[in-house]
Amino acid sequence: MNRKKIYLVRHGQTDFNLRGVVQGSGIDAPINDRGRAQAKAFFAAYQDVAFDQIYHTTLIRTRQSIEGFIEKGIPTTALSELNEISWGDYEGTPMTPEENEYYRHMLHQWQQGNLDYAIAGGENPNQVAKRLAKGIKKILTGPGEKILVCMHGRAMRIFLSLIFNYDLRYMDQFEHRNLCLYLLEQLSDGTFVLKKGNDLAHLKELT
Repeated sequence: MNRKKIYLVRHGQTDFNLRGVVQGSGIDAPINDRGRAQAKAFFAAYQDVAFDQIYHTTLIRTRQSIEGFIEKGIPTTALSELNEISWGDYEGTPMTPEENEYYRHMLHQWQQGNLDYAIAGGENPNQVAKRLAKGIKKILTGPGEKILVCMHGRAMRIFLSLIFNYDLRYMDQFEHRNLCLYLLEQLSDGTFVLKKGNDLAHLKELT
């Protein structure tokens, strides 16, 4: 078996992140100046890793965040299956106290096991998990051993839950920051172990 080592990163900061506004899959926002600095710092730290394959979502902020590696000529594939959850009517909405309460109610529903619950017009965790499973299969059966994957916060939590076969109710244990790194190593039995989680060491020089 071609055992994988997956370097999974979240995209760099966007202006929506800076303002605390959710983007979801419906807002294709670019990374901002800080996001570009984060991307540059990550590239500086990991440019010598001999990646065999790169995957990012179809949203521009993920491609921009790993552009340095793509420019090295590493084979790259955009996978829509890895896209962020759709937040439906919530996308682009400022975080008012009312909206924050709505969001907290949704998280509570998920933590209670109501994984078919979705914000109006959006996706629920079970729907996202179904498409992410297809993306994960493409990655695991695809070429190469050292793989770089760039995606989004909520989708990352579901991705990691699927990789480690965790109940989706507990997905929030997988914390994340902009341009954080999760390093996953596949064992001979096909399961994965976590080597780094929400790692930000490569961003230590940024203030």
